[in-house]
Amino acid sequence: MREYEVLKYGASGDGTTDDQKSIQSAIDECYFDGGGTVVLSSGRTYYSSSIVIKKNVELKIEKGAVLKATSDINGYFRPCDFINTPENTKVGNPVTGKPSFAFIYGFEADGCAVTGGGEIDLNCYAFVKRKDRYYVTGDFYPRPTGIYIEKSNHITITEITIKNAPFWTLHPAGCDDVLISDIRILNPLDVANSDGIDPDHSSNVRITGCRISCADDCICLKTTNGNREYGATENVIISDCELTSTSAAIKIGTEGVGDFKNIIVHDCIISNSNRGISIQIRDGGNAENVMFSNIFINTRRFCPDWWGTAEPITITCYPRDEQTKAGHIKDVTFRNITAIGENGVLIYCEKENPAENILFENVSITLEKTSKWESGLYDLRPSYKYGIIKKKNSPFYIENADVEKKNVTEKVLSDIPEFEI
Repeated sequence: MREYEVLKYGASGDGTTDDQKSIQSAIDECYFDGGGTVVLSSGRTYYSSSIVIKKNVELKIEKGAVLKATSDINGYFRPCDFINTPENTKVGNPVTGKPSFAFIYGFEADGCAVTGGGEIDLNCYAFVKRKDRYYVTGDFYPRPTGIYIEKSNHITITEITIKNAPFWTLHPAGCDDVLISDIRILNPLDVANSDGIDPDHSSNVRITGCRISCADDCICLKTTNGNREYGATENVIISDCELTSTSAAIKIGTEGVGDFKNIIVHDCIISNSNRGISIQIRDGGNAENVMFSNIFINTRRFCPDWWGTAEPITITCYPRDEQTKAGHIKDVTFRNITAIGENGVLIYCEKENPAENILFENVSITLEKTSKWESGLYDLRPSYKYGIIKKKNSPFYIENADVEKKNVTEKVLSDIPEFEI
C-alpha cells in the first residue's frame, strides 16, 4: 500500500507551526489515488487545526509522534452551528445537535482508520476553566470533540493513545462495522464531559482491549437527538477493557431517542470509579437484550459535581422532562460480577413503566467506605422531578422492577450508619 509522508508535503513537525494544510494535502492525494496510508513519522509533534479523514485513508501516527490539536477554536471543523443556550438546553444538558466542533472529522469515509502507536493530544486546557479544586468546565457547550466520524462503514481505530480531550474523545455516529481496539484514552479526571468512546446510532461495534481513564463516562452507548436520522445502536461487543471514570465506566444512555439492543459486555475491570455500569433511559428509546459478565467493579464517590454516588450498577428509567415519554428496559443479565464500593446496586423505575426480566446470577456486592464524601445517598439525575435521594446504602435498592437473584452475596464491611443490609 502506498504511503504519503506529511513531511514531504511541507509539514514542519516542530510543535508550534500549524501543519494542517500539509496533513490535509497528503490525505486528499491519498484519497484521490484510491486510498493508502498517510504517515506522521516519529520523533516530532505535529500541531494542527482540524483535518478531514476520507474514504480508504489510514492516518498512521507512528510511535513517538504526536498530533496536537490547535488551541484556536476558529481552527476547528464545524459539523453544525449548535451551541447550548438557556433556551435550547434540556434537563441534563443532552447533546441536542451534532458536535459543534471536531478535530478529526470524517463523513462517508468508509474504510478509514487511525492507527500507528503514537499520540493524539486534544489540548483540553485551552478550552476549560477551573470551577473548584475537583472540577473544570468551559464557557461554551459542547466544546471540541476529538474524533467524530459520521455515516461511515468499516472504520478502524487501533493502537493509538488519545489524551487531554476537552469534550467527547471518540464519537462514531451512524456507522456500521466499527472496530476500536487496543487504544488508550487518558484524559484528566477533572475535565467535565471528556467521555472516552461514544458509539451513537451505530451497529456492529467491537470495542476490545482498551485502557480508558476519563472525567465522565468511559464507554457510553448513545442514540442522540442530533443524529436521530440514523438507526439503533445495536450488536455491540465490549471486552477486555480496563476503565476508570468519574461518572460511569460503562453506560447506556442518557441520550437515547433510539433503541439499544443486543449488547454484550464481558471480561472487564472497572476500578476507582464513581459508578460502574449504568443504564439510564430518559428519552423514547428502549434498552433490551443486554448482558454483562465476568466483570470486577470497584467504586468510590467523587465530588458531588459528577452524577452518581458510587453505585456499582444502576438501572433507572423515567422521563427526562414533561414533554418526554421514556422508553422501556427489559432482558438485562448480570452474571459473574464482583463489586466492592461505597454503595450498592440501584434499580429505580416508575410504577407505570417497570423494568422487566433483570437477572443477577453469581454476583457479589460488598459495601466499604473509602472516600471522604457523604454516604446515605442515591443519585437519580438527570430528571425534571428526581434528584439525589437520602436513604441508607444497602447492597440492593430496587423500586419497580422484575428482578431475579441467583447465588447473590451481599456484605457490608464498614460499621457506618448510612449502610444497612
